[in-house]
Amino acid sequence: MKHVFVILVLFVAHSSFAPKPISWVAIGDSITYLNDHQNETGNRVTKGYMTRVQEKMPQIQYINKGYNGWTAIRIATEIEKLGIQKADLYTIFLGTNDWWGSKPLGTFTDYQNNSGPTTVFGAFRVIINKLRSLNDQAKIVLITPMQRVDFVYINNPKNNAFGSYKPKNGQQLEDFAKAIVAIGAFEKIPVLDLYHQKGMDHKNLVQFKRLKDSTTGNYVNYPYPDFIDRPFQPGVDEYPYPEAAQDITFDGLHPSDKGYERITKSLVKVFKRL
Repeated sequence: MKHVFVILVLFVAHSSFAPKPISWVAIGDSITYLNDHQNETGNRVTKGYMTRVQEKMPQIQYINKGYNGWTAIRIATEIEKLGIQKADLYTIFLGTNDWWGSKPLGTFTDYQNNSGPTTVFGAFRVIINKLRSLNDQAKIVLITPMQRVDFVYINNPKNNAFGSYKPKNGQQLEDFAKAIVAIGAFEKIPVLDLYHQKGMDHKNLVQFKRLKDSTTGNYVNYPYPDFIDRPFQPGVDEYPYPEAAQDITFDGLHPSDKGYERITKSLVKVFKRL
C-alpha cells in the first residue's frame, strides 16, 4: 500500500508540473501552407516552422490555416468561411501576396475605423476582430513578410516574380511590413519582424541565381544583386535555383530548412515571453 501511495503522489506531482496544452492556429499564405505540403517544394523542405516550433515546445498543438497564394484581403473577405477555431494562440503571417498582387495597402485610418477588407490595413482589422470574437483572452502574434528576391516556382517556372528590391505598382514590400509593425504597436501585441531581421536580407536569400550569359550562352552563377534584370526563359532555361543555390530560401521566396529554422527560433522566443 505504501508503494502505491508513493507512486500516486509522484503521478500527481508530475501532472501538476506538466505543461498545459496550448492550441495554436497559424493563419498565413504558402509559407505557412507548405509546412504540411513538402511535396510542393520539390521536397527541398523537410518541415516548416509550425512542426519545428512544436518540436521545441511540445505542449503546443498547431492547426495549419495557411492558404497557398492568398492575400490578407482575401482571408479577411472569406474569414467566416474558413472554419477558424477557438484557440489559445493565433499567429498571422501575411502580406507578401498582397504586395505582389498590387493590393492597396491603405492607411492606418482604415485599421482604426474598421473600414473593411478593401485595403490591407482594413483586412488586418477584420482578421484580428474575428480572432478576438473567438477568444478575447487569446494571445495574438503578427509576423511581417520576409524580403524576397526573384521567385521561380520549382514545379512550374512560368510562375515567377521579381523580388522586393524594387516596387510593384508603386508599392514597396517594406511598407507592408511597417504597417504590420504599426498595427502591433497600436494593439500592444507582439510582432516578429522578419523583413528587418538581420541575416534575412536580399543578399542572404539565395547563394546565386543560375542563368545563361547572354554573350556566351554558358550558365553562370550570379549572386545578388548581379542577377537583377538578367533574362530567364521558363521552359527553355534550366531551373535557376539548384540545391546549391539555397540559403534562407530555396526559390527566392519560400524558406528553405535553414530559413524555417531561423523563423522557428525567433518565434519560440516570442512565444516563451507570452
